[in-house]
Amino acid sequence: MDRQNCTEPGLRTPVYVVDESALRRNLEILAGVQQRTGCRILLAQKAFSMFRVYPLIGQHLAGATASGLFEAQLAHEEMPGKENHVFSPAFTPEEMARIVRICDHISFNSIAQLEAHRPAWQAAGVSVGLRVNPEHSTQEGHAIYDPCAPGSRLGIRRQDLPDTLPQGVEGLHFHTLCEQDAAPLVETFAAFEKSFGSYLPGLKWLNLGGGHHITRPGYDIAALEDLIRSIREKYDLAVYLEPGEAIALQAGTLITTVLDVVQAADMPVLILDTSAACHMPDVLEMPYRPPLYGAGLPGEKLCTCRLGSRTCLAGDMIGEYSFDVCPKVGDRLVFGDMAIYSMVKNNTFNGMPLPDIALRHPDGSCEVVRHFDYQDFKMRLS
Repeated sequence: MDRQNCTEPGLRTPVYVVDESALRRNLEILAGVQQRTGCRILLAQKAFSMFRVYPLIGQHLAGATASGLFEAQLAHEEMPGKENHVFSPAFTPEEMARIVRICDHISFNSIAQLEAHRPAWQAAGVSVGLRVNPEHSTQEGHAIYDPCAPGSRLGIRRQDLPDTLPQGVEGLHFHTLCEQDAAPLVETFAAFEKSFGSYLPGLKWLNLGGGHHITRPGYDIAALEDLIRSIREKYDLAVYLEPGEAIALQAGTLITTVLDVVQAADMPVLILDTSAACHMPDVLEMPYRPPLYGAGLPGEKLCTCRLGSRTCLAGDMIGEYSFDVCPKVGDRLVFGDMAIYSMVKNNTFNGMPLPDIALRHPDGSCEVVRHFDYQDFKMRLS
């Protein structure tokens, strides 16, 4: 995308910039899947919760899904009239009393939780389901994100379910993928159907979870659509997908400024006004090397540098990149794919300021939607 307007000096750094045009392209792809298959796609807010664009998302998708009360409340307030789903490994009675007033679908992680909250959801007439564990892993290298890993606390195994589902259960939910194509979903559904297929006749809905990279170039949309249609035709139920990344994939950047250049023993280190630990935690958790516009792999270009933060954490390093010309103090760098799992996971460790949030409109203009200051840091403390 053309980033010139969003890198001009008038925009303070660090700043997340979300591209409205890129969002629209992703949403149109997802809306097409809905239209051709009759499935319902939900925004998984755990990946992207920029509610400034919820009205746009609501124009294309069926609604949103939450990982707890606060996300559910956000969807209720900012995407009114759309479906509002929620799943959590456990809910408190106080949370459930509020959830049943704002959510239309609740997935429980255990029969014990289903029964503990039965009076509340039954009285409210909410559609409830159970999350199950197909015990079939398709991920490689990301055990931290694998709900089917041995010892997982997420989802009920078949051996722990009775032959007949508890009264009132209208749906089943599984979520096992992470940034994957359609083939692992097809494979997982086969494993799920083998174990849990006997429950499907008579149910109202099946939620296939998230982790579907539907808007990524090369994703096998035809295979996904074939699977959805076959499920709907065979079992006559609603099929839900709840991707988070797919909505905002490649739709945002994080702009940062070089504050200093330190010469380490092996190469220059750029000290930035952004932080992996604070502003893009997945860089350290996955870990992964975020894309940087205009830069190459170490040794690919003339000057190789290590990019680090100004926090006190020695390991707060973003990675090694090469440049045609070594960056200098005051230069701006632009990291790509920073709309997802960034704003929702950032923190103020070391008193680091949170990045501004800006929206780049289709005409190229940038609107600063939110600026954070000292009070945002202080309000999280006591």
